[in-house]
Amino acid sequence: MHVVIFEGIHWKTFAPLSLSRPVFTLATGMAVLLEKQIRHTNPSRLSLWVRPELAEFCRRRIVPRLSVPTQVNVPLDDEPALLVSGRTLHFSKYNPPDQEAAVIDDDNLVRVAKVKRPGLSPADAMQRSPRWMELLNLPRMEPQTRMIERLWDLIQWNKESLVEDAAGLKHEHRPKPAGAYHMIEDVNVFIASAASIQPGAVLDGSQGPVVIDHDAVVGANAVLQGPCYIGPHAHLMPLTLIRPGTTIGMMCRIGGEVSNSIVFGYSNKAHDGYLGDSYIGKWVNLGAATNTSNLKNTYGEISVMTPRGPEKTGRHHIGSLIGDHVKTAIGTRLMAGTYVGLASMIASSGIAEKFVPSFTFITNKGTEPYRLDKAIEVMKTVFARRDRSWDDVDETIIRYAAAAAVEIESPAT
Repeated sequence: MHVVIFEGIHWKTFAPLSLSRPVFTLATGMAVLLEKQIRHTNPSRLSLWVRPELAEFCRRRIVPRLSVPTQVNVPLDDEPALLVSGRTLHFSKYNPPDQEAAVIDDDNLVRVAKVKRPGLSPADAMQRSPRWMELLNLPRMEPQTRMIERLWDLIQWNKESLVEDAAGLKHEHRPKPAGAYHMIEDVNVFIASAASIQPGAVLDGSQGPVVIDHDAVVGANAVLQGPCYIGPHAHLMPLTLIRPGTTIGMMCRIGGEVSNSIVFGYSNKAHDGYLGDSYIGKWVNLGAATNTSNLKNTYGEISVMTPRGPEKTGRHHIGSLIGDHVKTAIGTRLMAGTYVGLASMIASSGIAEKFVPSFTFITNKGTEPYRLDKAIEVMKTVFARRDRSWDDVDETIIRYAAAAAVEIESPAT
């Protein structure tokens, strides 16, 4: 079956994380949305429809890692196709209809559609062309997926996503490495090859799976409470506390306490401090004693400060949404519902503003723009520290993201 994963007009609502990546590459559980979409739809061929500025990123960074033949931004041909929004979160096998049909959400948004429409293109999806709007007239079918409306949905559903991903590991019975550490409900503890568990660590699978990927290091006396996931080559410092619902990405360095949060790869929170109910991008560095509040003193509903103004979340626990390449100084305090844009730096002694635009440098002297060329220079240095080279794809993405941030984060949008 030909499956098309498409970005729609609402990718902007996932800023700052969506500034530098397609929506379907947002992390959830032990994977990204795309991996779960592929796993549960089982395509024989795949098409990715994205913003034109992200097409080359997909061709060079995403397609080579996929096991199914994949094209980027190619219109439909004569073969029937299953159109799937990149914002869908899958928890079970998808059963497509035999005939044309669609799942249509509020505001006439296409979630999923089985179609045979040669020539239908990514531009039709992004611009909601008359040809795309014809899909609203298709027979309706029952939804089999969840639709992500905002980043805090992924935070809210991360525990379930972790459990679903870990279910695929149940058939693996790899022996646990020997060591002076303690397991609770060891049937729910999964330790990949070459992972290192140092003395005194506690791996608690009583509330859900604890998954430690290959070459990860769990420091002495760290406590991991499932469901949680520690990615490849990640390093948890001694005494780290990982609470349920937490995803730690590849090559992260984590210390202190982390609860019900998603941390993308290559990010650092190596020192004490609390991170709760938050979503953190790649290449972020949180200075020592950086703390995120995730609960109002009134115990009321939290509003997230977004580029469109405050948005009610319907939730009582929300921390911060932090874009790629953000840095905070020691002792930084982030209030519940804070938005920190791409490549910003917070180095003030007071409580940070709840909305920090991308490429902003904040000190006690005030706020000033963070020059793009200077930011890129720092990014190259950070890459080199992880033996990663900076290439033309990285350059193109950051320059596009900087331009997109100006548009999205403007008060007029």
